[in-house]
Amino acid sequence: VLQFQGTGEDIVEQKKNQYIFILLTVLCIMMIVLSSVKDGFMNPLRNAVGTVLVPIQSGVNYVGYKLYSRWEKHKTLLEAEAENEKLTAKIDLLTEENNILKQNEEELKRLRELYSLDQEYLQYEKVAARVIAKDSENWFQVFRIDKGSKDGIMVDQNVMAKGGLVGIVTDVGLNYATVRSIIDDESRVSCMGIQSSDTCIVAGDLQLFEEGRLRITNMKKEAVIQDGDRIVTSNISSKFLPGILVGFAIGIEEDEKRLMKNGYLIPAADFTDIREVLVLKERKDDRFLKESKELAE
Repeated sequence: VLQFQGTGEDIVEQKKNQYIFILLTVLCIMMIVLSSVKDGFMNPLRNAVGTVLVPIQSGVNYVGYKLYSRWEKHKTLLEAEAENEKLTAKIDLLTEENNILKQNEEELKRLRELYSLDQEYLQYEKVAARVIAKDSENWFQVFRIDKGSKDGIMVDQNVMAKGGLVGIVTDVGLNYATVRSIIDDESRVSCMGIQSSDTCIVAGDLQLFEEGRLRITNMKKEAVIQDGDRIVTSNISSKFLPGILVGFAIGIEEDEKRLMKNGYLIPAADFTDIREVLVLKERKDDRFLKESKELAE
């Protein structure tokens, strides 16, 4: 009695729900029956479904594979870039360390050569100094060193570098000194051939030094200085101590009037690269005064 109470619309709605329920029940029973029958009966349905779904699945798989491949490549690229940055930084560090080692090796080589030069002239007390500036771009015509009066540096002290004589001190400050090299146009050095003791003058000539040579003048006609002879500072030099190697004679010949001999000198020192020097503390004037005093006594 309670079931059929209510309005007519409620009764219609209840019947509608009952029909839907019965329909769904029948479909379920049919699906159960169909799933239990032989496979051959379901093949047409499966084929129809496969015809539609397989291409879709293949497309989805292809797109997924492409996206995965691109992601893997992008990931690999990012890892390679990160690794490249690390390797670049490591290469820069190793390059810097290698440059420092090369500089240290070059400096050690120069200092060994300077030490060897020092051993050749043990009779002279010396002060080692570094070149801190030069006045010309191409050669060390006039340059400055990092030692001055507080280190015992004085005007007219002789200066040597790798190879032999390079110049003379012309100006001194408290912690620096200026050196004029023997290639300067104003330079004149009284020299002699070490084999023959014949005297000559080595004259600075910047224009001629472009060919790597200096001029040898004032040789007597009878002088036996020959090509390849070692030229050293002479005993009669007014400002240079004796016996310091200046260079090597070349192109020795008589002049046009056949009264004197002239030639050229290949400097022993390298005036394109002077970094360390030895300053001889003894001056020629000091030696002259000392020898004069000894003679007087």
